[in-house]
Amino acid sequence: MPDSHKWIIVWAGISSLVVLWDAGYCFTRPHSFRGGKYHWIWKPYSLYQDIDLIYGVEAYARGDGFTAAQSFLNILESIVNFIYVYKAHISKDPIAPLIGFTAATCSFSKTVLYWAQEYFCNYCAVGHNGLSTLFWLWVIPNGAWLIFPGLIMWTLWKDITRSLIGTHATRQTKQHSIKANGKHH
Repeated sequence: MPDSHKWIIVWAGISSLVVLWDAGYCFTRPHSFRGGKYHWIWKPYSLYQDIDLIYGVEAYARGDGFTAAQSFLNILESIVNFIYVYKAHISKDPIAPLIGFTAATCSFSKTVLYWAQEYFCNYCAVGHNGLSTLFWLWVIPNGAWLIFPGLIMWTLWKDITRSLIGTHATRQTKQHSIKANGKHH
């Protein structure tokens, strides 16, 4: 039975709740914007919509779909994370590491795409910020979605590899034993 890695379960649960909250902000725009009728739910976005303009009024007004697209992926990622939590922590299913690895890979890849989009558009959504603001309010919070999924991928990759090696060794031993005893199936 694979390890359940409590820290991964905690990350999967908390990060999923955060990105679902984020998706709620994105899918209820313009009502979630500063001054909108549901803004009270997303009060911290008063600041963030001015730091990352892809979350702001202008991007929404011009019909930029990147934020909604990444929010849709956030929902799918969260579903897979919750399946991982169930499989790893409650049902102790041996498939759990593969599910967790898949969710972490999705999160990591989506975040790389998010950062790459900024790089390739010449920092069109965050380049207006000063270095301190950019570092503390964009790089650090968004960087967590590179660091933790990367560590999860590494940890679960080792678990999956160990399991596959063990399964292969067991099969090799059984095959050798069958050949040695002259039994064939």
